[in-house]
Amino acid sequence: MDYSKIESQAKRKQRAEKTVVYLLLTLWAVLVLFPFYWMVLTSIKSYSSYNSEYVPTFFTLHPTFQNYVDAFTAVSLGRYFLNTLVFTLVTTAIMLVVVTLAAFAFARLEFRGKQLMITLFLSLMMIPNELVVITNFVTITNWGLRNTFAGLILPSVTSVFYIYLLKENFEQVPDELYKAAKVDGTSDFKYLRRVMMPICRPTLITITILNVIECWNAYVWPRLITDDARYFLVSNGIQEIRENGFGRENIPAMMAAVVVISLPLIVLFLIFRNKVMAGVARGGTKG
Repeated sequence: MDYSKIESQAKRKQRAEKTVVYLLLTLWAVLVLFPFYWMVLTSIKSYSSYNSEYVPTFFTLHPTFQNYVDAFTAVSLGRYFLNTLVFTLVTTAIMLVVVTLAAFAFARLEFRGKQLMITLFLSLMMIPNELVVITNFVTITNWGLRNTFAGLILPSVTSVFYIYLLKENFEQVPDELYKAAKVDGTSDFKYLRRVMMPICRPTLITITILNVIECWNAYVWPRLITDDARYFLVSNGIQEIRENGFGRENIPAMMAAVVVISLPLIVLFLIFRNKVMAGVARGGTKG
C-alpha cells in the first residue's frame, strides 16, 4: 500500500475543503459588508450626482464631504448626540445594577417561590414587544413623564434576557466558594462584588455592550414618548433630516448622518469583540 499517495490525496482533499470554506466565508463577508460600503459611498456623493444616476454606480470619482456638514447644520445633530450619550450611559448603569442583583438573587439566594418567580420572569420573554410598548406608553403618560429623560430611561432599566444570561453565568461559579465566603463572615453583597463579578466579567461586558447598542439604536420608544426636540435622540435626528432638513429626497445627507451615528458602535464592537464572544460562549455553557 502506497501510504505517501494516500497522504497526498488526503492533503489535496483538505486543501480543497479549506478553499471551499474560505470562498463561502468571503462571499458571506461581501454580502454582510456591502450595505456598509453602500452607506459610506452614498454619503460622499453629491446631491445632484446621486439624483442624476438612473443606474446606481458602485464608485464615485468626485467624492464630497458636504453631506456631513449638512447633516449637522440641517438639524441639531450635536445636541441629539449628547442626549443619546446621556440616555445610553444612565440606562446602562442602572440596568447593570438591576440585572446583576436580580441574577445573583436567582442564582445564589434561597427564598420561597424562587422557581415560580424564575418561571414567570422567563415567560415574560414570550410577550410581544408591541404589547410592552403600549403598556409602557400608557404608564409613562399617566405619570406625566413624557418629554423627560426619566420617561426615556425607565422602561429600559431591566431585561429578562440579560438576567437569565447572567444567572446562568453566576451558577457556573462553584458553590464551595460561596460556602467558604459565608464561613468567613462575608456578606452577600461583598461576595458578589469581590468574587462573582470579577469571575463573570466577560458576560458583564457583553451585556453592557449589547445594551449600549440597543440604547444607541433605539427608535420606536423615543419617537413615541418625545415630541420635544430638547429630548430627541440621534434616531429622531435622522428622521428629522428626512422630514424637515432638506426634503424627503436628500438621501446622501441621511446616509452621512447614519455613518456618523454608526461609527461609535462599530469602534466599540471592534475593541471589545473578543470579550463579547467570550461572554456569550461562557453564558451559554453549563457545567
